[in-house]
Amino acid sequence: MAELSLVRVIEGVLFAAREPVSIQALKKVFEEGPQNPSEGMLREALSRLAAEYADRSVQLVEVATGFRFQVVDAVSPYLARLSEEKPGRYSRAMLETLAMICYRQPVTRGEIESVRGVAVGSPIIRTLEERGWIHVVGHKDVPGRPALFATTRQFLDDFGLKSLDQLPLPKGVQSRRSEDLLDGLAEQINE
Repeated sequence: MAELSLVRVIEGVLFAAREPVSIQALKKVFEEGPQNPSEGMLREALSRLAAEYADRSVQLVEVATGFRFQVVDAVSPYLARLSEEKPGRYSRAMLETLAMICYRQPVTRGEIESVRGVAVGSPIIRTLEERGWIHVVGHKDVPGRPALFATTRQFLDDFGLKSLDQLPLPKGVQSRRSEDLLDGLAEQINE
């Protein structure tokens, strides 16, 4: 298969897909046999495609579950005018809870409450679960066996992240060590 054709097929697949497309899914698009591109060839074609879109209003990005096209941030305010639907507004409590889960996962509701200093309401947890941003990954081996919460791949995709390492460090935090992150988040929440 000519490399230009490979790039164009991948471009079409990505534009037609409703979700990010993984390398494994791209491999399935092409027939088995000698013309089947390797992972290296697919990554090279994706790199070329990303370079082609570098100066456009859409860009090719890699998120946790694969590759997708998305509008660049500079164009987003114009797109917002097309939709009459208002973007979701999230309370400070919900955002603090999500931040605690992001930076300290897996974490129990009690651990979140001890840092925030207030109870985490069930509606907050339910909303974050319904959005697909958090899920229960197990239960802590202590009396009561509280649920351990962590973020999902959907969270990473929705926030345009490839991994949790791309999360910004909270103000005043110098490293990604759990203790430093927790102290930094506690300081910001209590401000």
